[in-house]
Amino acid sequence: MALGIALVLAYLLGSIPFGLVVAHAKRVDLRSVGSGNIGATNTARALGKGWGLFVLVLDAGKAALPVVVGRAYFAGQPDYAAQLDWILAALAAAAFVGHLAPVFARFRGGKGVASALGAFLVLEPKAALIAGAIYVLAYALTRISSVGSLSAVLSFPLWLYLTGGKTPSYALAGVLLLLIVVRHRDNLRRLLARKESRV
Repeated sequence: MALGIALVLAYLLGSIPFGLVVAHAKRVDLRSVGSGNIGATNTARALGKGWGLFVLVLDAGKAALPVVVGRAYFAGQPDYAAQLDWILAALAAAAFVGHLAPVFARFRGGKGVASALGAFLVLEPKAALIAGAIYVLAYALTRISSVGSLSAVLSFPLWLYLTGGKTPSYALAGVLLLLIVVRHRDNLRRLLARKESRV
């Protein structure tokens, strides 16, 4: 029962559409600007990079928080402690799915990169920091956010391996990687056509 409630709460937290909330506060309809996505990149496009970074932190935080709280609670429960790593991965997945299909935004969510980063900063901080550095480097070289995102995501299993990632983290990374790439299919088409916009 406790785990079921925790998964629902993680999904609901992940469902908070911070991009829409911030843009609405600035009287901007984020879905009518740029790509129409509710994530940090389109927020930066609509409101400026400072607001985009703010939304990125919030989107990362809403995936990190269930993992932090779940670790504190379930580690002290004998019935759950032995499967703690799998439980934390499940909580991260629930928050991530909330971001992709938020109940508070008609199930039309973001692409998940910031939320994945937030979850893995708690689960696998070394690998997540390396992936974050890859994003920064790829973005700095191209000024294209999707190139940075895809470079970080596609290389992440390697960083997990090099930093000694746990088995549940590999499983979670595989699922998140697949969903993020699917969410970036339009970006991939534009990249192949050399029409992807810069931010």
